[in-house]
Amino acid sequence: MIYPSKGQTSEQMSKDRGECHMWAVQQSGYDPAQSQTGSSRGSVVRGGARGAAAGAAIGAIAGDAGKGAAIGATAGGLKKGFERRDQQRAAQAGASAYDQALRACLAGRGYSVK
Repeated sequence: MIYPSKGQTSEQMSKDRGECHMWAVQQSGYDPAQSQTGSSRGSVVRGGARGAAAGAAIGAIAGDAGKGAAIGATAGGLKKGFERRDQQRAAQAGASAYDQALRACLAGRGYSVK
């Protein structure tokens, strides 16, 4: 919540909010308008499918395509899961830095930010 504490008009508040948004994006490297949301389940499943295909090929060479596919699916799914977790952590850190920068900018322009 943003409250004007120096009698700013709604037009001035919109202008300040937009300028502070741009500054916060520059400071944090994070833009909430560009952040990706969605299920990590799909990427894990796709990673597992890719891993299974690669594992089956390797397993066929070794003489057990089924076992190779199972190992590949597990490894591929885990890899994608870890990648997604790392992306989520980076996004959370960026969002936190963005929020701090936005609050600082708005406070500097005479707004109370709750």
